[in-house]
Amino acid sequence: MEMTLIQGIITVAVVVLGTMTTRFLPFLVFPEGKKTPDYIRYLGTVLPFAVIGLLVIYCLKDISFSSFPFGLPEFLGILATALLHLWKKNMLLSIAGGTVLYMVLIWVVT
Repeated sequence: MEMTLIQGIITVAVVVLGTMTTRFLPFLVFPEGKKTPDYIRYLGTVLPFAVIGLLVIYCLKDISFSSFPFGLPEFLGILATALLHLWKKNMLLSIAGGTVLYMVLIWVVT
């Protein structure tokens, strides 16, 4: 089933409205001259770590330790990411390096 022209226009309009709302709302709720509430600043400091933790758990949830390759590509990718970050302190390099190693291991090992 295809969208009609009107349905396509409505869909694009709703997506644009949702995107603009999420982009502009923080500036309207927390203007420049007004002090940001303490709980918002607290969330700004703890949420990035919580999200990373959640992503790591999500990525590792389906690993089978009882069958080959026993989670080896995943853990070597994590180790490479951590070591690259400790060495170079560059988040983009760390993520890209760990991901490339993981993808190569998936192709080679499985």
